[in-house]
Amino acid sequence: MPQDKLSEFVKAQATELGVPGAAVGVLVDGQEIYASHGVTSLANPSPVDRKTLFHLASVSKTFTATALMRLVAEGKVDLDAPVRRYVPELELADEQAAAQITVLNLLNHTAGLDWNLIDDGEGDRSLAGLVAKLPQLPLIAPPGARASYSQAGYNLAGRIVEKVTGLPFEQAMVSLVLEPVGLTDTVYGLAEVMVRKFAVGHNRGDDGELRPARPWGAFREGARGDNPGGGLASSVSDLLRWARFQLGDGDGVLPAAELHRMRERTIELRASTLGDGFGICWFLHDLDGLQGFGHGGSGNGQFAELLIVPERNFAVVSLANVGPDGYPFNQSVVRWALEHYLGIVEKTVEPLPYDEGQARQVAGRYEIDAMNLDIASDGIRLALAVGIKPEIREAADEEMPPDYPAAGIGFLPGDGDEYIVTEGGLKGQRGYFSRDADGAVTGVDLAGRLFKRVAQAS
Repeated sequence: MPQDKLSEFVKAQATELGVPGAAVGVLVDGQEIYASHGVTSLANPSPVDRKTLFHLASVSKTFTATALMRLVAEGKVDLDAPVRRYVPELELADEQAAAQITVLNLLNHTAGLDWNLIDDGEGDRSLAGLVAKLPQLPLIAPPGARASYSQAGYNLAGRIVEKVTGLPFEQAMVSLVLEPVGLTDTVYGLAEVMVRKFAVGHNRGDDGELRPARPWGAFREGARGDNPGGGLASSVSDLLRWARFQLGDGDGVLPAAELHRMRERTIELRASTLGDGFGICWFLHDLDGLQGFGHGGSGNGQFAELLIVPERNFAVVSLANVGPDGYPFNQSVVRWALEHYLGIVEKTVEPLPYDEGQARQVAGRYEIDAMNLDIASDGIRLALAVGIKPEIREAADEEMPPDYPAAGIGFLPGDGDEYIVTEGGLKGQRGYFSRDADGAVTGVDLAGRLFKRVAQAS
């Protein structure tokens, strides 16, 4: 039986990776198949089921983008219009960029905005407050020049939703998308989460022990400025309903043409595990000749993954409540489902042998606003470590997710600038190094984000 096989795999993988609780759903041949494993919380255990809420983190972006596409269909927003048409008070570190960035630049991560502003729990934590702080955010490229994944870009897109509808973002999302699609367990904020069954995130410490993740979401309660980019919680059953909606004709919410436009390529992605390109929000995947589109999310001790294959009317959802092992768990579920239900087998990529010359070129420190990424060689292998900047961790009055310790990476065949992580919690992630006109390494892409080089290895 398909359900039994899925349940067996989920149980085996969760046990092997030490995942306390997981919920998996597959849509195939019009049927929904579910498999749940484990408990919502190690401290207060309750069985995970298809109605258990998990923090979706960045999967939230797919809802924000769909709401904006409804406003596009209604003639209230123009994708090619400058953001300032809707948010005239927008100021950035560069005035020319502020004037040029379009709505589409936000939705396909080509605005040139760095990842995000870290919420410090101070001041105005609304979307208006976040926009007021955007001049502090570094710009990494001119608008439209390249894709680099930006939480701040999606939060700014959420402010467009507020401005155009005249409603608080969360209320606008309920009326534009959540209610008409029938997503009764897809909610913003702890006040809505805590009256439903929900999963608690867990992080594995240096001692190997799992501890509850605090705060519950990736941001402290009250950080409404981060809701468009990552504030939703939902269940595996609601996410399969969301997948059905994305596969359908818009259900009267928006025209099918506008809905399906979201999965058309707008820009290519190079050497990224996340996909081959961006549509409007969606990561696009070539799955052995079939087109897939999806999105993942990494919260505080919680990971979410959604992949849809329209030609086969297929979708898979995987939710897990542990970091960092929730990520490889979800990836393994997606791979298994593609193989067992669609016959698609992921091709394995073998890195090249260690090369000291290549290693010396790339070793050093790279950073985004909140994180450092260090690449180092011991003469035998090259390793990548990434974590929250110490000054940010020290200034926080609460626990933060643990860093990713040094894990081996290897260069891939080709031009010599693409790599794959070969071990640890980021195993399987691919990326590439950027160079200037003189051939010097200036940055590294990881998880769709550009980390700029700030120091070479001594």
